[in-house]
Amino acid sequence: MERGLEVGPVPVVTAELITTGRLTLVPLSAGHLEEMADEMAGVLADPDLYRFTGGSPPGREELRARYERWIAGSPDPAVSWCNWVIRLQVPGCLVGTVQATISAAADGAVAEVAWVVGTPWQGQGIAIEAARAVVAWLGQRPVRTIVAHIHPDHQASAAVAAAAGLAPTSHMHDGETLWRRT
Repeated sequence: MERGLEVGPVPVVTAELITTGRLTLVPLSAGHLEEMADEMAGVLADPDLYRFTGGSPPGREELRARYERWIAGSPDPAVSWCNWVIRLQVPGCLVGTVQATISAAADGAVAEVAWVVGTPWQGQGIAIEAARAVVAWLGQRPVRTIVAHIHPDHQASAAVAAAAGLAPTSHMHDGETLWRRT
């Protein structure tokens, strides 16, 4: 942050249940942590999911620990973490995740969004439906700007971002293009 730049407080934003035509976005919660992590470990098991983002499939224990950190929330009180698992209503299984990190900026709160859908469920519009739902949900909160960071070669994620109302900018960060909706 630049010296002298005044940044207002970030409103505390807590993930809520969101439903769409086919999906239920379920906030991560301690009460369902074990079941969510166990099922999501299978959803996220394909190494190809990490081609553009790096990393490798998390094991069950690693995923449980990650979800516990996410449920505990950001250690920075100026940042809110909202994390959901994506449940496909029929047949009633988990198929991915979507998240938003909300923080302060000079011109209002900014939410950074991200999504991942397991390989067997890709190509069905699930990521688009989930991303649109989260962007609409954020639009009803005191969030001024929504951004996503997308690898320039990841055409599927670019299509999701565009369908959710974000547009690419000329800004790059760690090899990824910044997409923005204001």
